[in-house]
Amino acid sequence: MNTMGAMSSMIEVLQYPFMFRALVACILIGGLASYLSCFIVQRRMSFLGSGLAHSCLGGVALALWLDVEPLFLVSLFSVFVSMAIAWTTQNTQLEQDTSIGIFFSMATALGIIFLSLRTQYTGDATTYLFGSILTVQNSDLYYAGGFCLLLGLLFPMWSRWSYAGFDRDLAQADRIRVKRDDYLLHFVLALAVVLCLKVLGIILLAAFLVIPAASARMISKSFTSMTIKSVAIGILSSVGGLYLSYVYDLPSGATIILVQSALFIGIALSMRLSRFG
Repeated sequence: MNTMGAMSSMIEVLQYPFMFRALVACILIGGLASYLSCFIVQRRMSFLGSGLAHSCLGGVALALWLDVEPLFLVSLFSVFVSMAIAWTTQNTQLEQDTSIGIFFSMATALGIIFLSLRTQYTGDATTYLFGSILTVQNSDLYYAGGFCLLLGLLFPMWSRWSYAGFDRDLAQADRIRVKRDDYLLHFVLALAVVLCLKVLGIILLAAFLVIPAASARMISKSFTSMTIKSVAIGILSSVGGLYLSYVYDLPSGATIILVQSALFIGIALSMRLSRFG
């Protein structure tokens, strides 16, 4: 299929509701997740995204066992694990990676138990493991829209989160309530994981919360620039990955991550070559 033919076919297929929902989901999730990925990369919290993603298995499995809509239960599981990780890190001598390992293992174990209790076919779990953007429903878009509104209301927190990310001790000296802000950031990240879950799946989700900001960081001189470029990379790679997955009949979530990975490698190589240019 040539490029013009593929573009024409893509425009035609967007007339189908499921494909239009997929495109809207790509734009929303690409922008929102990439915005938050800046704080994850800056604070060296990459393992948190993986931990929260795997913890969602508990909520998914419980919802499948009870035969109810997974979104609410998955959100509860993700928020609980995220808050538990934040509390344990702040109130014990354990490092954050240790707390993440404990709680995401617990949630995953619960998920396995719940799946074993389900007597019916559990093929629906595959959607949440590997992602399927074509299964996005209107309810998922409403969730994304509500999350957009929440981040809009919390936009003043950007400066506080970024300040604490660069120098936590100095932020506390300036009387910024860093611990309270950490809980709020963990809460938002937990909801973001749920937002990305159906598109990317548990296995690939963590990469989406790291790669855009990691790519942007290499070509940015300030955190503001990094945030803007990360959002741009997230949206473009999501839409581009959706397009390529349609043209070549590939899994959409995996294709999006490969596009982001290609951008990351390209930027890294170009930065390396420019030093010897």
